[in-house]
Amino acid sequence: MVQAIIDISEHANRIISIDKAKYGLKNKSEAINLMAEQYAEEILKLKLRPEYVEKTKKRQKEPIAKVEDFKEHFNLK
Repeated sequence: MVQAIIDISEHANRIISIDKAKYGLKNKSEAINLMAEQYAEEILKLKLRPEYVEKTKKRQKEPIAKVEDFKEHFNLK
């Protein structure tokens, strides 16, 4: 675990205290960890380009080829 001494505004301190109470956390460290996780999920999540999404949707509609022996089909012996 990493320990840090930080300077935050009074407003940020209030927000951390509100999150701590809202989620029933033991201390402000848990509140900051939760906020970091929520930030990562919301802001840092992988976003797909719209053209990739369209390409994938088109491929889902294509017919499926059944292959009995993968190695034989693709000459991998």
